[in-house]
Amino acid sequence: MRSRAGAPRLSLLGRRKERATIEQLLARAQVGQGGVLVVRGEAGIGKTALLDYARATATTLGFRAEYAAGVESETQFAFSGLHQLCAPLLDRAAALPGPQQTALGVAFGLRDGAAPDRFLVGLATLNLLAEVAEEGPLLCLVEDAQWLDQASAQVLGFVARRLVAERIALAFALRDPADRDIGAFAGLPELPLDGLGQQDARALLAAAVGAPLDDVVRDRITAEARGNPLALLELPHSTLPAKLAGGFELPDVLSVPRRVEESFRQRSDGLPADTQLLLLVAAADPTGDVALLWQAAEHLGIAREALAPAETAGLVQIDTRVRFRHPLVRSAVYAAAILPDQRRAHRVLAAVTDPGIDPDRRAWHRAQAVPGTDEDAAAELERTAGRARGRGGLAAAAAFMEQAAMLTPEPGRRATRALEAAYARHDAGASEAAKALLAAAEAGPLDPLQRARLQLLRAQIAFHTTRGTDSPRLLLNAARTLDPLDAALARDTYLDAIDAALINGGHDAVRVATAAREVPDAAVPPRPSDHLLDALARTFTAGYAAGVPALKVALEAFRDDMDKDRRNGGRSDRWLWLAARNAVGILDDELAHAMASRHVQQARETGAWLTLHAALSSLANVLILAGELTRAGELAAESTAIAEATGSVPLTHTRIALAAWRGDAGAATQLNEAILRRLSDPDGDTEVAVAQYAMAVLHNGLGNYAQAQAAARRACETDELGLTNISLPELVEAAVRAGQPDIAAGALEQLGSRALACNTSWALGLAARCRALTSAGPVAEGHYREALERLGQSRMAGETARAHLVYGEWLRREGRRRDAREQLRTAHQLLSDMGAEAFAGRAARELRAAGEKPRKRTAKPTDALTAQELHIVRLVATGATNREVGAQLFLSHRTIEAHLRSIFHKLDITSRRQIRDVELP
Repeated sequence: MRSRAGAPRLSLLGRRKERATIEQLLARAQVGQGGVLVVRGEAGIGKTALLDYARATATTLGFRAEYAAGVESETQFAFSGLHQLCAPLLDRAAALPGPQQTALGVAFGLRDGAAPDRFLVGLATLNLLAEVAEEGPLLCLVEDAQWLDQASAQVLGFVARRLVAERIALAFALRDPADRDIGAFAGLPELPLDGLGQQDARALLAAAVGAPLDDVVRDRITAEARGNPLALLELPHSTLPAKLAGGFELPDVLSVPRRVEESFRQRSDGLPADTQLLLLVAAADPTGDVALLWQAAEHLGIAREALAPAETAGLVQIDTRVRFRHPLVRSAVYAAAILPDQRRAHRVLAAVTDPGIDPDRRAWHRAQAVPGTDEDAAAELERTAGRARGRGGLAAAAAFMEQAAMLTPEPGRRATRALEAAYARHDAGASEAAKALLAAAEAGPLDPLQRARLQLLRAQIAFHTTRGTDSPRLLLNAARTLDPLDAALARDTYLDAIDAALINGGHDAVRVATAAREVPDAAVPPRPSDHLLDALARTFTAGYAAGVPALKVALEAFRDDMDKDRRNGGRSDRWLWLAARNAVGILDDELAHAMASRHVQQARETGAWLTLHAALSSLANVLILAGELTRAGELAAESTAIAEATGSVPLTHTRIALAAWRGDAGAATQLNEAILRRLSDPDGDTEVAVAQYAMAVLHNGLGNYAQAQAAARRACETDELGLTNISLPELVEAAVRAGQPDIAAGALEQLGSRALACNTSWALGLAARCRALTSAGPVAEGHYREALERLGQSRMAGETARAHLVYGEWLRREGRRRDAREQLRTAHQLLSDMGAEAFAGRAARELRAAGEKPRKRTAKPTDALTAQELHIVRLVATGATNREVGAQLFLSHRTIEAHLRSIFHKLDITSRRQIRDVELP
């Protein structure tokens, strides 16, 4: 941990509350309650002093302290901040599981390999810190966190949110207002720093000046400093004697940080020329490498002693590293230098940086030294961008590629690099920057394929940023342009356009599908995605019945491909989410479960958290339909936790469907209203249709049939095949109960034809149940029995339980009370056990009307477990170790151990072996 040259401990005057907060953070970490604190405040407000205090206090408590600092010029180097923090700890990396060791090694450039997922690196970092903390509590300090590279910020933000049972304290110092938006730290516990009070400010000023001050001058300086400790320490050094004596001058209108920075600039201006040049070289090199600085001095022909005046002035300190007193010193020195001198500093740093050891930083310095354009420097930056991408640094790769484009002299190559930089920016989530680069690329000469790719990226950006109604059209136009240029990419783009049309609603799917049917056949052998495109195009143009056989072929191709070690073209996994949705589209419960489960497994194996977020939601949706509400709730909770850890938007469609099936009217209604408020044009939107399906389920369970009918009709207006399939039975039941037989008959006709085309137990069972609802006498009973038989052969236990319910209701109305009690008793038990409270309540009311008091559900020990604890129990029951469970849930093994202690207490057991005997819901 660096100490500031000449910074007195008096800078902590008046920080009693802040020191107490630090002490509490350390005390909790000491007993295994890890935590995080983001110290926010303007430059010079005392963040560094508070981190110094944290380190000193932690040392007395037996903590190991590690330190990293963000540097503005380092923001382009992926994982540089994280490497700085973890480098002293890497001797413990051997204790990590193999995939995590590899992820860290590749991220830090220590080994070759495929780019690791950002959050697998996060899990590896969490476990590395936890391994170190096994030996004693650990304090990690990160200063100037606003200048961390994006990859490091995301990983450290992830780690900070998962310090549950670790002996780890993590503290960030973040400038406020931040010079960059660091969303990775949003929502973390904060400690805002304000200026010192008047009494403490006067005391600090008196200590800094060391001589009596005129009261008027003292009050003026403290007023202008606004309680900023660094300003109080530094402004007197740059103040004219006349001012200190009470002279009269015009007030300075600069902000406090600007004034402090200006004082540092003035102090450096008075140094000898060689000192200023060496100080500039030190400011241009963010590594603080003393040996590199001395090599640069030798290259410039300047003696090392030339830096002594800067040390004497309190601007810099040289020991094992080059340390500036404050980041404002570095920025003041660099900003004050004229451009030719800045280039000279970078040029000498490029000359002394070993290209074999640090090629990326050499390329960066070389680029900063170029006065205009330079193809060699641009090509070197392009190679650096490739290495950054290989380590998983998408933002870094984009920045390097963008700079390479700016340095490229030849217009065609410059446009090509600008286009690749735009793709890199989009991949890194910087869509606005990507659009600016597209404009630069468009201005240069591009070949037809490049122009088509430019058009494609513009369409993708439009869809991902606004989800505008014209997104399917833009993607369709891009696909048509790509047709004669890149057949595989064109077909993928048609599939993207269909998916966009389905997600957006508005019935654009037919138009896109019509165009897709005209494209040439896929290459041989076709990819699973090729089969899916052809199947969806046929379904939306020739009709559902004509498309189902093709959809079955496509989905079987996906299932076969999932079992191979290497997928055709390496891209079928990209479409697993769409494939799983269309398995529901043909009402094939086994295929839907298999593909959604494989999607989750694949995302876990690769550590692809953003993919896992959506995959968990997809599997949870299938489990909701199957009546496995508890398990679905566990997955939904995990998906929500991932969204919080990664800053992603939680997927509300799973949460509202789960709330509806559980009969939670409050939660379902609140989510539905939130969805309607969020969308500017909710009519036809698929997310709204999903919410309306959920509201139909909710109101059918509660017996509000008119409301259920209205919601179900709206849900059925979507082009999304699976959503229509599961909404039609809700519409039939609601319309029958609401006394609207014509509406019920129309929905049944559509469902019946789809069921015959699908020919699965799930489809035929739903159709039979709906026919029973619209029939009478022996015909109705035959349909009820068929529904129970067919649904019983599927995974859809929730639909089976509802078949028992409506059969029992029919029997009671027919006066067959004894037979009714049997069906209603079964329905009540099944629905209660799965947590479908509204439907269970409906069964209970019917059972009482049939002359039997419903049994209350017997409480189980597992009722006290949280969704995450239930998930842990399931995994431990299979024999998984704490480390294996932690790897799957992206938690450390110590956190799993802490959860198990809570689980043991709630279940009244004493060992993990007993977990195997626990009856799980």
